[in-house]
Amino acid sequence: MPPKSTPKSKSNQNPHFKPGSKVEIMSEEEGFRGSFYTGTVVKATRTSKFIVEYDKLFEDEEGTKPLQETVNEFQIRPIAPREKKREFKFSEEVDAFHNDGWWEGVITEVNEDGKFAVFFRSTKEQIEFGEEDLRLHREWVNGAWKPTLEGEEEEEEKEEVKEKENEGSRNKRKLVEEEVTKEVKRRVNKKMPDTTQEKPIESPKDAKFSKGMLVEVSSDEDGFKGAWFAATIVEPVGKDKYLIEYHTLRTEDDSGFLREEIDTVHIRPHPPQTIIIDRFKKLEEVDALYNDAWWVGVVSKVNTFPKYSVFFKDSNEELEFRHSDLRPHQDWINGKWVTPSKALKL
Repeated sequence: MPPKSTPKSKSNQNPHFKPGSKVEIMSEEEGFRGSFYTGTVVKATRTSKFIVEYDKLFEDEEGTKPLQETVNEFQIRPIAPREKKREFKFSEEVDAFHNDGWWEGVITEVNEDGKFAVFFRSTKEQIEFGEEDLRLHREWVNGAWKPTLEGEEEEEEKEEVKEKENEGSRNKRKLVEEEVTKEVKRRVNKKMPDTTQEKPIESPKDAKFSKGMLVEVSSDEDGFKGAWFAATIVEPVGKDKYLIEYHTLRTEDDSGFLREEIDTVHIRPHPPQTIIIDRFKKLEEVDALYNDAWWVGVVSKVNTFPKYSVFFKDSNEELEFRHSDLRPHQDWINGKWVTPSKALKL
């Protein structure tokens, strides 16, 4: 009897990324991380990776040989949809076409000449763009674009509406009140001041941080980029630099809370704390408290209250959080808090 043939392993069968498919490729290089460049799938490998060829990145200086790379599946997505015509608004999340790639930012100014100022969190820069170089920011989540193009309807949205209608308002209010009580107790236990306000706090662009001021500090370390840790200003240590003490990070010998010298680029005031009585909505941008820090994400699913699924683009992960561990996302731009517009309002 002849020996049985060894079954051949199958290559990736994702229908969105077949050879020849046009895609957008996320860069992992320092200084370009998070930006997307258009290209074509050349080949799918047997190890959950793809060989892609860029449209506008080249291996040679003459620009005659398109660059090819092997990338992970989480680094590619179909070409993002785009409205033929759209009136962009202040605080909307957008992608801006810059240096041959698409970069995520938020509109901070709408000028009379039809130009838009866009702030980029990754580089903390603000650059002006025309309408032709902007598109509404969307996320590729579980094989679908969120939010969808205007006018499109999804069955899951209808199911959510139906579910909400069947849910008793009395039970919702009771659960919300329980979460609010837990949140208040959590703040009291942590001795954090309750700065609940209805409007964002504004301060001068050149605002200085004072001793004892409650702030949040970001990190550029791999694995922690984009996370904000609560801290207190200890004292200034030079021009645009402060000694801070973290609230949750401790020294290696666990003798006390960690202190570091941080420049003002990585410091911002503590956001105005608002206890959210209503539920968060699907596609709403939020900060999630995880591993002692606040991480920006998008509500991908509203689960049985008080729980939500939150998608994190940078790590391509989806985690579940309680209502009390989420807060509305805000950006500190030019000395004031800016709340990005919610995708569901499109």
